[in-house]
Amino acid sequence: MTLPAADDKRAVVEAMFDRIAPRYDLMNRLMTFGIDRGWRRRAIAALGLRPGERVLDLACGSGDLAAAARATGARVVGIDFSAGMLRQARTRRLDCGLVRADALALPFADASIDAVVSGFALRNFADLAAALAESARVLRCDGRLALLEVDRPASTLLRWGHAIYFRRVVPFIGALLSERDAYAYLPESTVYLPDETALREILVAAGFRTIRKRSLLGGAAQLVTARRAEVAAAGSAAPKGEGATRMGAAQRGALHA
Repeated sequence: MTLPAADDKRAVVEAMFDRIAPRYDLMNRLMTFGIDRGWRRRAIAALGLRPGERVLDLACGSGDLAAAARATGARVVGIDFSAGMLRQARTRRLDCGLVRADALALPFADASIDAVVSGFALRNFADLAAALAESARVLRCDGRLALLEVDRPASTLLRWGHAIYFRRVVPFIGALLSERDAYAYLPESTVYLPDETALREILVAAGFRTIRKRSLLGGAAQLVTARRAEVAAAGSAAPKGEGATRMGAAQRGALHA
């Protein structure tokens, strides 16, 4: 399939997720044989959350990560730009806030969040560097970041098998149960992902340190963790105070409920 041009990406991706929202959880379970649940638990465990901490689930989708974070006793708010995905999340009656918002302009004050988690969303952001800089802006000093994303196995044999499954089987299952084009986009969209070195450079420029990558399932997926550096050491994070005006009463209530 033809990937959307940069100027059209946000609108195309938003519309796509609105359409596939009703079958999103089912497709995730089938595509990964349920293994993705363990990956999400591992991402939350990597954050070392404590009861009462403030957690942002970035591009929360149907709320799997938000639910796992809430189970630790943390206060959680999930944001997504897809109204369809948020409707799906609300059907689960999650005990957390759900806000429609853009990852490039988060509606939260500077240093107001203890941890940010995101699952399989990096390739969908219109501007990955800007999204990570916004995450750094809202995180307090030494706040934690955990990013789950697909990856490319290092082994030639695993890479071959992974490519066959990802590019042939997944779109076929998607055509049967949801939408073929959306699940053809999934493997093709990996071209938006920077390699390990480039992603590390983006994270450092955004204001992160202590960056670590863990390979999952032979390299089929990756878990990247980092910590927010001191504000003075941040590279391209937004200036202090810029984001404070973006947080209205509804968002404050969602975060502190």
